[in-house]
Amino acid sequence: MPPFWTIGTLFGASSVMIGAFGAHGLKKRIADPAKLANWGTAAQYQLIHSCVLTFASVVSPQNTLAMGLFTAGMTMFSGSIYLLVLDAQRFKFLGPVTPLGGVCLIAGWVALAVRGRPVGWKAR
Repeated sequence: MPPFWTIGTLFGASSVMIGAFGAHGLKKRIADPAKLANWGTAAQYQLIHSCVLTFASVVSPQNTLAMGLFTAGMTMFSGSIYLLVLDAQRFKFLGPVTPLGGVCLIAGWVALAVRGRPVGWKAR
């Protein structure tokens, strides 16, 4: 089984669990609607990009640059937001990591566009 397939599917499963926790369990701990919305955004971006990562691992397995960027981007973008929502004071040093993760996600899409030709497709 290709490693990025496994990573994508595990990120997908965890995004559903984390999103459900944010929608149900986190409301007991955090009352700020903006923080809850941030949590939801992080879970949504993680889910979308885990689907893209899983798809890319099948149709463009040679494009490890794009898949690596998606993995790094999800980890940094969503991961930093989760921790900042849970305890902004303790994890304030992660503030700059969030936009860096976003840049990795964007770069992953660009790498997929530039370098990602699906297996079996011929260049014209």
